[in-house]
Amino acid sequence: MSLILLIDDEPAITESLAYALSRGGFTSKTAHTLADADAALAAEMPALIILDLMLPDGNGLDWLRDRADGDRMPVIILSSHDEDIDHIVGLEIGADDYVDKPFSPREMVARVRAVLRRTEDRPADGPADAPVPLRLDAEKRLGWARGVPLTLSRTEFDLLAVLLGTPGRVFTRDDLLDRAWGPDVNVTERTVDVHVKTLRKKLAAAGLSPEAIETVRGVGYKLSEEL
Repeated sequence: MSLILLIDDEPAITESLAYALSRGGFTSKTAHTLADADAALAAEMPALIILDLMLPDGNGLDWLRDRADGDRMPVIILSSHDEDIDHIVGLEIGADDYVDKPFSPREMVARVRAVLRRTEDRPADGPADAPVPLRLDAEKRLGWARGVPLTLSRTEFDLLAVLLGTPGRVFTRDDLLDRAWGPDVNVTERTVDVHVKTLRKKLAAAGLSPEAIETVRGVGYKLSEEL
């Protein structure tokens, strides 16, 4: 069975996750601090890490950044910080998924399976510097699709950042308006549709499927989990 390392200082969370993972056919090991995590990794390499951001002895993002040049293993960030910039930074420095608290343990198990499946599908002998399908630089406000630079307006960048922050999460049009345009901007839901249509064209021109941004009928949009 695959070993999952849980790095979180809240026993209620680690215990519920450990139980859900065992029901899902996984074994798990718990670390309540980053020092405990380092010791656990030295003893045994897990198949995947579930990492909280705020820990007693440091920040999970800094810890993950420090490990970016070492052994590469799948990471799912777990955090109560529902900030798009945290999502983007986490994904840029090596995380494979980002889950906000509170969450469903059953959903987390499904996400673990999805990340492990994507990891197993990666070519073992592929080039180490192969471009990721979609990447944003939040500080410089630049974007790339399969290594091809994207020309994005301010709103297009913000909209794509929201979607990329949590691939697979369905956002209503109201959600997207509030996050990408701001709560006090007087625009209609149709504005979201127009910008999504433009983004799809730009992604397609760079080699991504137009369906990278998926329509969820009657609800809104989500970014494909394959990204």
